[in-house]
Amino acid sequence: MKTDLQVSRWLNTETSPSLAALRGQLVVVHAFQMLCPACVSHGLPQTQRLHQQLQGQAAQVLGLHTVFEHHEAMGEVALRAFIHEYRLTFPIGIDRPGLEGDPIPQTMRAWGLRGTPSLLIFDAQGRLRAHEFGAVDDLALGLLLGQLLGEMSST
Repeated sequence: MKTDLQVSRWLNTETSPSLAALRGQLVVVHAFQMLCPACVSHGLPQTQRLHQQLQGQAAQVLGLHTVFEHHEAMGEVALRAFIHEYRLTFPIGIDRPGLEGDPIPQTMRAWGLRGTPSLLIFDAQGRLRAHEFGAVDDLALGLLLGQLLGEMSST
């Protein structure tokens, strides 16, 4: 991935995470919209579980709220309430709006995301190792993360 996260504001964190700053760790990014049914039913609960399970590991779980439709309904105030109601505790960045009237946010455009939910996994060297659109099976995700964490411990 040539482009880092293009975030206007981070929630649930005092710092501004970046892929560059997280080099040396496994990074899982879940791109979502709060009005996306698959994000609410599958992606966000899975991401919250990952965040809890990976505590103490050389890994970081991030959310990216990337709004490409219904922009007026999914502003920061609504997102803050959503995060509170769903008890999401991982860092969540708000994707910067598209340039010059482009409805597609900047990170979404730069990373070629097809929609939400999308899951991206970067290894400790910052290489993109998975880019999934739609619901990702828990077992398949666990196997991949175990493999990547294993690679880190063997180097």
